[in-house]
Amino acid sequence: MKNTFNTLRIIAIAAAFCFTGCKSSPKTAATAPQYVTVEAPESPYAFAPLQMFVFPERDFPITKYGARTGDIAANSAAFAKAMAACNAAGGGRVVVPAGEWLTGPIHFKSNCNLYLSENAVIVFEDSLELYYPAVQVSWEGAECMNISPLLYAFECENIAISGPGRLAPKMDFWRTWFDRPESHIQATRQLYAMCSTGVPAIHRHMEEPGVRMRPHLIHFNRCTNVQLDGFKIRESPFWTIHLFMCKDVWAHDLDVYAHGHNNDGIDLEMTQHAIVERCKFDQGDDAVVLKAGRNQDGWRLAMPTQDLVIRNCEIIQGHCLLGIGSEMSGGVRNVYMHDCHSSDQVYRLFYIKTNHRRGGVIEHITVENVSATKMLRVFEIDTDVMYQWRDIVPTFETAVTKISDICIRHAKAEQSEAIFELSGDEREPIRDIRIEDVHVGLLTQFESRTSFVEGLTVRNVVYDKMDAADGNMSISGIAPGR
Repeated sequence: MKNTFNTLRIIAIAAAFCFTGCKSSPKTAATAPQYVTVEAPESPYAFAPLQMFVFPERDFPITKYGARTGDIAANSAAFAKAMAACNAAGGGRVVVPAGEWLTGPIHFKSNCNLYLSENAVIVFEDSLELYYPAVQVSWEGAECMNISPLLYAFECENIAISGPGRLAPKMDFWRTWFDRPESHIQATRQLYAMCSTGVPAIHRHMEEPGVRMRPHLIHFNRCTNVQLDGFKIRESPFWTIHLFMCKDVWAHDLDVYAHGHNNDGIDLEMTQHAIVERCKFDQGDDAVVLKAGRNQDGWRLAMPTQDLVIRNCEIIQGHCLLGIGSEMSGGVRNVYMHDCHSSDQVYRLFYIKTNHRRGGVIEHITVENVSATKMLRVFEIDTDVMYQWRDIVPTFETAVTKISDICIRHAKAEQSEAIFELSGDEREPIRDIRIEDVHVGLLTQFESRTSFVEGLTVRNVVYDKMDAADGNMSISGIAPGR
């Protein structure tokens, strides 16, 4: 195992300063930007160094634009005005001072770094009317129009959230949406049909009353050069950090806690060229998740999730350390996770999930130097994961996922029901799987099971003892707050 390299250097780029998407002011068009280089030479997949934008030393405090403690309307307006001013000036920091700032959703513009000062807390009010008008998002792998995420960016370049402060949404209202009532199920049927029949995303309206599709905490959509640096998260209505169709991402030193329903830690969906490092995740669902769209939407957008490095992260609780799928129709490839550990328990260390509607490929994935205390499986591949969709919606089109060149090595578990379980599809067997140097202390059910697997290599996979009497474990999704 190679040591992790994280060489950083500032590089002045003597090129025209030209942005796309949320465009910067023309008066700064000749400014030469600077970049910091973030490297991952240890990746077996030739990871090119990230060139991350260095924000100009200009501050735009929200208090200068009318922010006042406890005033939702004033604070919402202040965030919008500060973002606009920062963008017009060519970039800088939108500064949130110490204190508690109650607000509605925050929408980003290019070249803006939302900086959370020490002891600054952004508290997002959970009044539904604040989250209109609808914006374009991806919800569980399907593009649609929905109520605004709490922090949202669309087609922006050079954006960041940084600083030691905290994001802490109110959850009283969003918790009432955790259940999936019949009105929600009916809406998901409609969305599934629209995706399957090519209805444009802007005409898929899911913000209507009764639909109850919860908003993401952070949803950056089609953005380039994204930095998430050092801040804390305490709870989320839905997926916590969702990067959709983004490129050049550096997420580091985050402290993320969210133990509600569907509270993934970070979802990289159709996102390319990213490093996630030195983060702490404590989740009611999966911790680090790789996705790539659902069914026809994934095939239509045709942007695989690829060229990722996840390193030196701590997962306290979560359903899995690294999850791929089940929304992965655009493909997932060239992923390297190493030196990530769970200090409590997970259901699975490494979990790949898909089904016969997804299609796509999952290939060239390596996970090594990972561990946890208790779990159900160290490693699992399941090609028949349908959840509630098996009976709710029909199969419009069958497309079996190709899975190949997957490796897990140097993995440890104090206790597990099983070491590995690989369930392939007879029509497209799983191929070229390597499981090496795996050590489990207590095994409570069975060592391994496989079906429809070709080219399986197993080396030095051991356990100390087997005892079914000690096999109970559960992760409720609710944990003590931090």
